[in-house]
Amino acid sequence: MNAVYLTQKAGPESLIIGELPMPVPQANEVLVRVHATAATPTEFEWYPTFNTRAGTPRPFPIVPSHELSGVVAALGAGGSVPLKVGDAVYGLNDWFANGALADYCIAPATALAPKPASLTHAQAAVVPISALTAWQAVVTRGMVERSQRVLIHGGSGGVGVFAVQLARLRGAHVIATASAANLDFVRSLGADEVIDYRAARFESTVRDMDFVLDSVGGETLARSWNVLRPGGTLVTIAAQSAAASDARDRAAFMLVEPNREQLAEIAGLFGEGKLRVFVEDEYPLAGAIAGYARAKKGGMRGKVAFRITG
Repeated sequence: MNAVYLTQKAGPESLIIGELPMPVPQANEVLVRVHATAATPTEFEWYPTFNTRAGTPRPFPIVPSHELSGVVAALGAGGSVPLKVGDAVYGLNDWFANGALADYCIAPATALAPKPASLTHAQAAVVPISALTAWQAVVTRGMVERSQRVLIHGGSGGVGVFAVQLARLRGAHVIATASAANLDFVRSLGADEVIDYRAARFESTVRDMDFVLDSVGGETLARSWNVLRPGGTLVTIAAQSAAASDARDRAAFMLVEPNREQLAEIAGLFGEGKLRVFVEDEYPLAGAIAGYARAKKGGMRGKVAFRITG
């Protein structure tokens, strides 16, 4: 199969395009013919990208990108999988396994759900990590509900676009930060107030938040604690927060988990026209290095997608 991969511990600038053996699904696993995947530049800094669960170095070649949209090509022998060959699916695969920047990818059946029929494969491919992160932060951990006050940092980013929409759907008063160029865009997602983070400090006008979602870390996270009401919830998805010196920051850190039921609920919201998805740009498999460079540059509305086939 065609694939994009690394042969050394490095960033996306060292990706190679070539051929690799097609993977074989085991029990409760699915072989997916990948139609599209998405760029998450930070994965080159993730522990699972270059290490096994046992703590030893992962063998090369290593294929990146762990969210996908495609069609079931085969099912592993044994186990119980609620899918069949030919089903259109979307979801995630194991962080410690080779990813979806290839013609085929292995994914656990528990991490896949029927692809939203209203979305293209490229649109569906940018949903799983970002939308599940937003769902698990806003709905599961934040338990955001009607009339609560919510602050979402990075309202135009990959996670932010879904967090704003989900908080709005749950009836919250949504305040988001964004760049000047994206203020109107974030309002169109349902934010009641939008703050230009370059022109103003959010803590000057924001206070008594029931829920804060931080995707930046560092100083932004430190300042966010000051706008939270007593008993409020703060969630950070900034990777550096996992090893922060402040125990509050470590406790607030959240890493997204694959969840078939939540993916199905999210797909339903797309089908009902209650959620919108945004693809900043699309690149072919051969354009992987350029696609990651665009994603790393930032300033996007949504995420960058890679078209693999179809």
